[in-house]
Amino acid sequence: MAQRIYIIEDDVALRTELAHVLELSGFAVGVYEGSWADTAARALAAEPDCIVLDLKLPGADGHSICRDIRANSSVPILMLTSSESEFDEVMAMNLGADDYVTKPYRPAVLLAHLQALLRRSAGPAADMTMRHKGVTLNIGAGTVSFNDRTAELTRNELRILQTLMRNPGVVVPRSEIMCALWESDAFIDDNTLTVNVNRLRKTLASLGVPDDFLVTRRGVGYAV
Repeated sequence: MAQRIYIIEDDVALRTELAHVLELSGFAVGVYEGSWADTAARALAAEPDCIVLDLKLPGADGHSICRDIRANSSVPILMLTSSESEFDEVMAMNLGADDYVTKPYRPAVLLAHLQALLRRSAGPAADMTMRHKGVTLNIGAGTVSFNDRTAELTRNELRILQTLMRNPGVVVPRSEIMCALWESDAFIDDNTLTVNVNRLRKTLASLGVPDDFLVTRRGVGYAV
């Protein structure tokens, strides 16, 4: 069955072009049309494998839509925006976006980002687990547990924790973590990785995991 991409984009020309490119690449495509009041709910009702979300929408806030989607689902979100503001990028990542592409974009570049995001989100076998210092990572389920408490992880949180727990007691370089997340460190800056690590720290803290479980080696990398 073809993977389903759901597009939330108000520019009809861009939306039509993107849908055409995705369909030619073998994806099933759904597009959002209508008022923006129930955008998140309608997107999730389509049960997509990935959501492409425009940041700037008429009468709606892409950040709020991203937040609402992430509050109810771990579906990958690729954010589109014409803004080159670092604040917008950091805000989008903090609210749960998994990747970020700036307009104007070349369709082939956006498609490459989307395909990489879907590969990362596929995940390994459902019964695969890792344990370290009382923390249990269920890779297939995308959850982390500690002292009988469990939380869902975003795709990026999962990849970061998986990479670190695969190398317990070893400082993993930032460049290696970025490659694990995005399959290349060429398009990602350090600040984007820091945002994702901080999000993971908050998730672990919500379970009561000690602060020193995830250690920062400034200028080098991270370790557990």
